[in-house]
Amino acid sequence: MASVTFDRVSKVYDNGFKAVDDLELEIRDGEFMVLVGPSGCGKTTALRMLAGLEEISDGELVIDNTVVNEVAPQKRDIAMVFQNYALYPHLTVYDNMAYGLKIQKLSKSEIKTRVNEIAKVIGLEELLDRKPKALSGGQRQRVAMGRAIVRRPKVFLMDEPLSNLDAKLRVQMRSEVARIQHELQATTVYVTHDQVEAMTMGDRVALMRRGVLQQVDTPMNLYNEPANLFVASFIGSPSMNLFEAQLNRRNGHLVATIGDQLLHLEPNAHLERFSGRTVALGIRPEQLEDAAVETGAPNERRLRAKVSTVEALGAELIAHLEIGGRPVLTEEVKEVAADTDASVIHDLEAGTNTLPLVGRFDAASRAHAGQDIEIVVDTRNLHCFDLETGRAIGRG
Repeated sequence: MASVTFDRVSKVYDNGFKAVDDLELEIRDGEFMVLVGPSGCGKTTALRMLAGLEEISDGELVIDNTVVNEVAPQKRDIAMVFQNYALYPHLTVYDNMAYGLKIQKLSKSEIKTRVNEIAKVIGLEELLDRKPKALSGGQRQRVAMGRAIVRRPKVFLMDEPLSNLDAKLRVQMRSEVARIQHELQATTVYVTHDQVEAMTMGDRVALMRRGVLQQVDTPMNLYNEPANLFVASFIGSPSMNLFEAQLNRRNGHLVATIGDQLLHLEPNAHLERFSGRTVALGIRPEQLEDAAVETGAPNERRLRAKVSTVEALGAELIAHLEIGGRPVLTEEVKEVAADTDASVIHDLEAGTNTLPLVGRFDAASRAHAGQDIEIVVDTRNLHCFDLETGRAIGRG
């Protein structure tokens, strides 16, 4: 295996469009790196440059300590897995997996050894004599992976390989792909637009927006320490609640004013610098609880809300709420919202002075649609962002 380095790599097309802008990213030997972001963010272009399918406009691309800018795709020792499988329909599973090895002119015994070895790892031992039309979608994807793995390339590239599978099979294959990758310790670059896929599979995740890398970190660090409003908006399902709040000091405490309500914040020297200013306040759904369940919470950590709808999921409730206040409508937040449901932005821009809020409530909650309730906010891990720059403040 090998490491991969994007050293200030850019891609500019003839019409002037900059698809990737000054990308600096190091992928470690044996690492599972996921490139994620909305449509058009540059993730697939970055992968295609790594594969040699797109020319690099600027910067250097390094594989295994060798600059490969001018190296032909077939000489980069990489293997790609596509979303459409690209299997030969007239060949058996065995012959599909063996095809690349035959091109390399390996001996029949070596080919057999490698194919059987990988077939065992990915659960295809009983299917080697079948043709693709006799396989399920998940089995075909395993064959496509096996065909790439059996070549023992330096780097595996995967371009949304699970997007053609149904939802249940996609969940199953996520764990399968991650298991196979970790078992083989194969350097892998995986592209997806699905942030849940990214968070559950990658050793690290690189989130891109408009060709620019926003943050690269472990999944949990991305979730717990988002660098800016775009990362905060994109990572998390349900998404982080974001609204405007004015910070002030009252009676020795730092207080956030949300609409006509006050919320006491934990002491934080970084946030103190923003006293008297309006910031973007972020609250994850799991940081909200029905006050009827968490009865001992002080009043300064409570907010009044109206219940819109409740989704009962057995172990928890997803409560959709409304409170008074102003939404955060910066360009990055609107971009993420539009990528999922453009009507949300239209509703927020209508200026009703009510904010949608989503909470993960304990199953013991009896909250129901139309009810006025109090919610308790866990203020220990709130997120605050500078509305002018979009950058996170008050962390660390």
